[in-house]
Amino acid sequence: METEVKLAFGSKEELMAVINAEWFSDYCLDVGDKKPVRLTNSYYDTKDRDLLKKGTSVRVRLYEDDEGSHYEHTVKFGGSVIDGLHQRYEWNVDSDSSEFDIDSFRAKASRGDDDPEEILDEALGDVKSEDLICLCSTYCERTIYTFGFGDSMMEASFDTGRISAGGKSEEICELEIELESGDVVDLKDMAQFIVDNTSAVPYDESKYMRAIRLLDTSHEQ
Repeated sequence: METEVKLAFGSKEELMAVINAEWFSDYCLDVGDKKPVRLTNSYYDTKDRDLLKKGTSVRVRLYEDDEGSHYEHTVKFGGSVIDGLHQRYEWNVDSDSSEFDIDSFRAKASRGDDDPEEILDEALGDVKSEDLICLCSTYCERTIYTFGFGDSMMEASFDTGRISAGGKSEEICELEIELESGDVVDLKDMAQFIVDNTSAVPYDESKYMRAIRLLDTSHEQ
C-alpha cells in the first residue's frame, strides 16, 4: 500500500528552497544538486467513469531524463485521505508502450510484489481495454531526495508543473513525502516538521482528482 503525505506550497521558489534549508539537509541522505525527472501522466477511464466510481485510477506515466525515457503503468485503488496523508492500494508495471492494456497489466502485476491480486481484480472489475479513453493529463518536473526521520526511510519528491483538463489548467507546486520503510508516525511527524518551518499546508486532493475537478468545471460552463 502506498503511504504518503502531500504538502502544497504557494510558490516554486519556496518549495525548492526547502532542499537547501539546513533544517532539511540535516535529515537528507543525498544532499546536493540533482537534475529533475520529467513526468508526463495520462489518466484513463471509460466515458462513464466506471473506474472512478469504484475509487480506481489508471495512469500511464512517461519518465524522461538525460539518459532516456520509459513508461510506467499504474493502478491505484481505494484507501483513505486524512489531513494530507494518502494511503492507497497500488500496482506498478514497467512498460515500453504508451497504451494501457488491462489483460497485460493484470498478468504482469500478479508476478510483482505489489498489493494483493484479488484487490486488483476488484479495482478493475470487468472494464475492457477498448473502453478506456484518456480523460486528462499532468506534466511535472520531479526532484527526488531520500532522507531518514525517526526510525523510518522516506522519499521526498519536489513537484512543479501543470495539470490540464477540459481546456483548463492549474499549477502543480507540491512536496510528496512517501514512506519507504518504517512507521507512519514518523511520516506524519516529518510532514509536521516541514509545515512548522514553511508556509506549506497538507493537501488532500491528488493530481488526478484535481484534473477531474477541472474537467467537471469546464463542462459546467
